Amino acid sequence: MSVKSESYWREKLTEEQYHICREQGTEAPFSGKLLHNRETGIYSCTCCQAPLFHSGSKYDSGCGWPSFDAPIARDAIRYLDDHSHGMHRIEIRCAQCDSHLGHVFPDGPKTTGERYCVNSVSLLFNNEGADSEH
Repeated sequence: MSVKSESYWREKLTEEQYHICREQGTEAPFSGKLLHNRETGIYSCTCCQAPLFHSGSKYDSGCGWPSFDAPIARDAIRYLDDHSHGMHRIEIRCAQCDSHLGHVFPDGPKTTGERYCVNSVSLLFNNEGADSEH
């Protein structure tokens, strides 16, 4: 994992990106720019550009955030117990830079049974070279 200082992230990221990616914030539901993206490509980490999800795993879960049934590779994501807000959830972070992405839930589609619920702010979308990735 690549460890950078908080001052590095404050300089590199917008205020919203910093809050969500480095302080485990959440964007408002149904507000993310990638929620309705239907293009073919790769979703990467906003902070370090590591590939995280392929568009083929994206689906409309109706939850208000981009949802995926699986990461591009199992080791692309770190999984942490999250006991905030009086509940137990599994937080997902970028394995390369520890950026907060969102949470994973066991109520996904039949393909994997998992729903990776991700903040749009935590993701960059690139449709270039998508065919060579999958």
